[in-house]
Amino acid sequence: MPFQWTLNPYRGCTHGCHYCFARRYQTQFELGPGDEFSSLIFVKVNFPEVLRRELDKPSWAREQVALGTATDPYQPIEGHYKLTRRSLEELIAGRTPVGIITKGPMIVRDADLLVELSRAASCTVCVSVPTVDEDAWRALEPGTAHPLQRLRAVRTLREAGINAGVLMAPVVPGFTTQTSKLDATIKAIADHGAAFMGANVLYLKGGTKDHFMGFLAHAYPHLVERYERLYAGAYASPDYADTVRALVGILQERHQVNRRTRKVTVTEPEQEEAPAEPDQKDFRW
Repeated sequence: MPFQWTLNPYRGCTHGCHYCFARRYQTQFELGPGDEFSSLIFVKVNFPEVLRRELDKPSWAREQVALGTATDPYQPIEGHYKLTRRSLEELIAGRTPVGIITKGPMIVRDADLLVELSRAASCTVCVSVPTVDEDAWRALEPGTAHPLQRLRAVRTLREAGINAGVLMAPVVPGFTTQTSKLDATIKAIADHGAAFMGANVLYLKGGTKDHFMGFLAHAYPHLVERYERLYAGAYASPDYADTVRALVGILQERHQVNRRTRKVTVTEPEQEEAPAEPDQKDFRW
C-alpha cells in the first residue's frame, strides 16, 4: 500500500503494544516511549475540519492517503470523539483513495462509509493480527482486542464488499516465530476470508528499542542476550529475516491466503520461491 500522505487523528495509543514503532515519536513531545505513550493520548479535535480545507484545495490531486500509520485510528477513544468516522466522510466527499491500518474491531462500525468510499475512490483495510497465539498476544499487545475478534472484523468487512486483509506484523522473534504459531495464524487469516495478507519481521528503532529491551529485561530476561545479537542495529540480521520470509511464504501457499478474488484491485508483493516444506531446524535464532 504505497502512499505519500498520512492521517493520524490521535497521538499515543492505549493499545500499548510493546513493539509499536510509534513509541519513539513520543520523544518529539519530550515524553517517554513507555507508559506515557499508552496513557497520554493527544486528540486533534479539529482534525476533520482541517482535513476538509486541505481536500478542497484545487491543488489536491487525490493521491493515496494512509490512515493510522502512527497510532491506531480505531483505538477505544475513537468511540467518543469519532474523528476517524468524520474524517472518512470528508475523504468520501473529496473522492480520495484511502488505506487504513488498525487493530481495532471498531472499524466495522464504519462499514457503511468504507463501502461508499470504495465506490467514490478506493479503500483498502489492513487489520493488524501479528498472531493468534494467546500467550504471545497477552504479552505483547496488552490493550488490544482478541486476535479472533479482529479476524471476525475482517470477515464482516469482506462480506460487506470491502477490500480487507491482514498484516501479520510484526513477526516477533521468540514470541510468534515458531512454525506452529505462524501456521495457526495464517490458517486463521485464510479461514476468515482475508483478501490478502502481508508480514514483516519486527524492527526496533530509537525509543521503541529502548522500551522493548526494557520490557524484555523485566519480563523475559532470558531473551535479552539473543535479542542483542539479533538486533545489533534496528533490523534483524538479513539471514534471519530471509528465513522468516521464506517460511511465511510457504505457509501462505499452503493456505492459499493470497489467491482470493478482491472487490478492489490492490498490488501484491512478489512472493519468493521457497522449498515445499518448512524446516524448523533452519529457523533458529
